[in-house]
Amino acid sequence: MEDRLARYQDLLRQHIHASCSSMTHSPAGRLRYPYITPTSEDSPYYSDNLWDWDSWLTGITFAQLEADSGQKGRYMDWERGSVLNFMDLCADDGYIPICVTPEKDLNIPGLKDMRQTNMHKPVLAQQVASILQRDPDAEWIRSSIPKLETFIRRYMNEFREPQTGLLRWKDDFAVGVDNDPAVFFRPPNSCGSIYLNSLMYRELLAMGYIFEMLGDMKKANSWRNRATDLRNAVQAYCWDERDGTFYSVDFGLLPVVEGAWLHSGAPRDYPCMIMRIDCWTSFMPLWAGICTSAQAERMVSRLRDPSTFSCRGGVRTLSRLEKMYDLRASNNPSNWRGPVWGISNYMVFSGLLKYGFNQDAAETAKKTVLLFGRDLEQNGSLHEYYDPDTCDPIVTHGFENWNYLVLNMIAWLENRRFADTF
Repeated sequence: MEDRLARYQDLLRQHIHASCSSMTHSPAGRLRYPYITPTSEDSPYYSDNLWDWDSWLTGITFAQLEADSGQKGRYMDWERGSVLNFMDLCADDGYIPICVTPEKDLNIPGLKDMRQTNMHKPVLAQQVASILQRDPDAEWIRSSIPKLETFIRRYMNEFREPQTGLLRWKDDFAVGVDNDPAVFFRPPNSCGSIYLNSLMYRELLAMGYIFEMLGDMKKANSWRNRATDLRNAVQAYCWDERDGTFYSVDFGLLPVVEGAWLHSGAPRDYPCMIMRIDCWTSFMPLWAGICTSAQAERMVSRLRDPSTFSCRGGVRTLSRLEKMYDLRASNNPSNWRGPVWGISNYMVFSGLLKYGFNQDAAETAKKTVLLFGRDLEQNGSLHEYYDPDTCDPIVTHGFENWNYLVLNMIAWLENRRFADTF
């Protein structure tokens, strides 16, 4: 296996270095700055789309490309440009679309006001912070900081459940993990997603870092204190001591009506309920740095279990024991009910490293290299997601995007300079 691993590492490195620039685009239409797309111009999928967390995570691959080549700043214009294009489209109320093209936004047919649904995921500050970690000159973003603050305040005002302090999705539109059963087909404003709250925790910390780089320690500490509050809320409401993991929570409970006869003897005194759905997103607090060391130990023991998450391809996106487990091909939504995705493998890998589980991280990285290397060797490209056990691709020939984060895994396996998310 070691020979095959080494061969695939070389094959993937060569392929990514040769093809990554095909995801970079010049300004076009209303996108005034260079930007990043999930696939190349030759692909029939996503080839002109600037997506929210996709451009952030592809930028982390670009950081690794620069580290590998020694060409500092080679891709910086496209990374900065992706942020600035979204800043251009930020409304006065902080709304930023999830996906844009040179001509239009991603929208729901028939919905007149997209502000009623979800917006750009809370990763913009993290994208900025990742860039500043490589180049501390913050002048390119300084004039857009008020918009960035307005964007995050919109999340904290409109997406936050006030009784718990947790963030909730407005609905199941374009949440990233498309058909996560904790969100998909559930009532509006009912899911306190562990994935969303983990992203927001890192986003608030990133805001603190940005303001420190700008020399404003008062604001830096203010944003970091908000991060601490959110971390405390996640610990209070999302950690399940029985199962030893974090879960999303359900806000879709009937209201307590003062004076009503029914239930009056013992009205509900809990603001939410844990949804015990074993999804890979339960490991996002590892990546975010929310959990304690003792909690991490328990979570990793669950991650190693072949009856639930552990598989030949890396990490199942839904436990094999869940009733909703299903590997069929689908788009809109893409299927996250069991197939292996490159991004879930990477986020788990990154979280394992944060807590010192280097052997588990190495196993996840090697499985990802073997998964993608085999696909590239046999099919000439990578795909969107895979069968966990056979490692056969399921859909979307030519999908690049965050799959290229395998390059970062390879750098870590080879003890070379390793670029990770903020």
